[in-house]
Amino acid sequence: MVLPRRRSLIEIKADCFTDRIVLMYKYLVNGNIETIMAKQVYRSGTSIGANITESQNAQSDADFVSKLSIALKEADETLYWLKKLYTGGYLTNKQFYSMEADNIEIIKILTSIIKTKKKNMGII
Repeated sequence: MVLPRRRSLIEIKADCFTDRIVLMYKYLVNGNIETIMAKQVYRSGTSIGANITESQNAQSDADFVSKLSIALKEADETLYWLKKLYTGGYLTNKQFYSMEADNIEIIKILTSIIKTKKKNMGII
């Protein structure tokens, strides 16, 4: 019998954020509110969790850092698109600031994990 692996905090946070991104995408597209930026934020926002999940089966420490670095880049891009959706008037203050807070938290956690792993590897 194989026991399920315990999920890390960043995996849980990213998974919840991905769910929110999907719901926001559906809201924007199904309501004919905005489609082009919605697709952009959907791609980058869902990629965060996918890369974090991929990192859990990394072949080496360097591969682990690489996958999380990609997730961090995607999180930065997601924040960019969220800001554009907000300044374009497609998201309310409440919607934007809630999504922004979750996104920034993920960025901070990813940055911390990457720095700690690089330090342990003797890179920094």
